[in-house]
Amino acid sequence: MKKLLTVLLALAMIFTLAGCAGESDGGEDTANVPEGWEDHAELIKAAQEEGSLVIYGACEEEYLAAACQHFEELFGITVEYQRLSTGEVQAKIEEENGNPSADALFGGTTDPYNVMASEGLLEAYEAKNASHLLSPMYKHADNLWYGIYTGMLGIMYNKDEVERLGLEIPQDFPDLLDPQYEGLIWLSNYNTAGTAKLVINTIIQKYGHDEGIQYLVDLDKNIEVYTKSGSGPSKNVGTGECVIGIGFMHDVIYQIVDNGYENIGMVLPSSGTTCEIGATAMLKGAAHPNAAKLWIEYALSPDCVNLAKENGSYQFLVIDNAEQPQVAYEYGLDPSNAMDYDFEDATANIKTYVTEVMEAIAAAGTDTADTGRFQVQ
Repeated sequence: MKKLLTVLLALAMIFTLAGCAGESDGGEDTANVPEGWEDHAELIKAAQEEGSLVIYGACEEEYLAAACQHFEELFGITVEYQRLSTGEVQAKIEEENGNPSADALFGGTTDPYNVMASEGLLEAYEAKNASHLLSPMYKHADNLWYGIYTGMLGIMYNKDEVERLGLEIPQDFPDLLDPQYEGLIWLSNYNTAGTAKLVINTIIQKYGHDEGIQYLVDLDKNIEVYTKSGSGPSKNVGTGECVIGIGFMHDVIYQIVDNGYENIGMVLPSSGTTCEIGATAMLKGAAHPNAAKLWIEYALSPDCVNLAKENGSYQFLVIDNAEQPQVAYEYGLDPSNAMDYDFEDATANIKTYVTEVMEAIAAAGTDTADTGRFQVQ
């Protein structure tokens, strides 16, 4: 009997030691921490305990879906997402006013992010992976948002239609006011698209307030459609429905490379243009705050941003350990050639500028309530 007890005690000690060997030196279970994410083990554990995450995304849906799926596979956290234009995201967050349905934002221009930050709707988070950002300009001063990519604003056109109609190719923003382009230009809706808000700020910063507003009134005479999303013109220029468009050049590259529309031409305005900074942020009042923080770390990692070029998004990346989309350089894009952009003025005044532009267009005789032209769906 004594020998049996001795054997049982020995076996118990073996199993106890084996159990201890399965723990890290600090006693923390790291079984669910992906390789390369060991420095984030504590945050990962807390996020996994929350179990789920909700994202509002303003980048293209193919990239958004791929990023959310990969996050789910990587960390075992269920992700739901909704794709909206940046302006729609801003309006939704402002309406929810501190009680958001989502936990984090992903993609879209930073002008609306800066407005939401100034309204106290974003939550500060000091991300470890922000150490890889290429420049301080790619983050909010108080860590309320972080940049993940940058893209250049420019002019696109359908080569076949331009030739058929005998049009000159516009080389700069002032050229777009030429009467030869009447009813042929597409732009996104100032009320719904972050891209269009960037256009307003760009024009006002280039030409001054009054001259900039007047430019946009004059441009309206040549606009056929204001699409809900900033990528709307690029999606229709290859088919010829849109003859000339204003938008981001990476969206044009997608149409050429992925959809085979080799009849699209691209022009970087000769007097200079601006670059957007596409961002990510955590929402104030997020139901899953740790999962939201982990999302930001993920969005600032190669695991996330290297998915972009594999899913039709050819923006330049802003972290030093990412793989840049070489095809963007092949099409002559270089973000270092962009004009300086006054983010403070854009943040402080964009809502006023949008109102002023829409009122000025209406005063000039345009029906701004025409949803066929000013699209919201």
